[in-house]
Amino acid sequence: MIDFLRGQVVHLESEYIVLDVQGVGYRVFCPNPYAFAKTEGTVTVYTHHHVRDDAILLFGFPSREEQKLFRKLIEVSGIGPRVALGILGGGSPDHVVSAIYQENVSFLVKLPGIGKKTAQRMILDLKDKLEGFGNATMMTGLFAIQEPEAENDGSAWSEAREGLKALGYTDSELDKVWLKIKDSGASGESVDVLMKRALQQLFAG
Repeated sequence: MIDFLRGQVVHLESEYIVLDVQGVGYRVFCPNPYAFAKTEGTVTVYTHHHVRDDAILLFGFPSREEQKLFRKLIEVSGIGPRVALGILGGGSPDHVVSAIYQENVSFLVKLPGIGKKTAQRMILDLKDKLEGFGNATMMTGLFAIQEPEAENDGSAWSEAREGLKALGYTDSELDKVWLKIKDSGASGESVDVLMKRALQQLFAG
């Protein structure tokens, strides 16, 4: 079982990164590979080593929390590794866990690959198994999570922009990319989705 890898990101695709670990290139599927676009030097990627009849796959995450949540998600009937990866790519771990605690089906069904029945199974199977995950205030329900379509372009992009600036992108780069994604249907998208779309544009040049 490979629990984590430490090395340099040498290649990026829309679904995975290639991590060079002492001369061996590991293909690691990630919720948002483009988050590693500005990464330099050695990084630690927490992994889930998935073995099936026709393939051996590695799924990777920037934190232990995401790794643990991924492993909880794939325990739910109807959620495989690819769907779990899409869930983490479509919503932050805090928001996903908070929605489960608050039994917020309307939020969960907006995540990639999740229908109403699967959302209900997520709540039933995981609500009592997520102790220690996420922000305590969010879990108690005192923090009302904001559903993706409720976020307007300004506030969602403002938060996404700050996250992108923390990765080292300039105001000029971000202004240009916002014009591109705004015209391609970014209205109402969540912060996480906006960041992923922006990183795809930035990486593509």
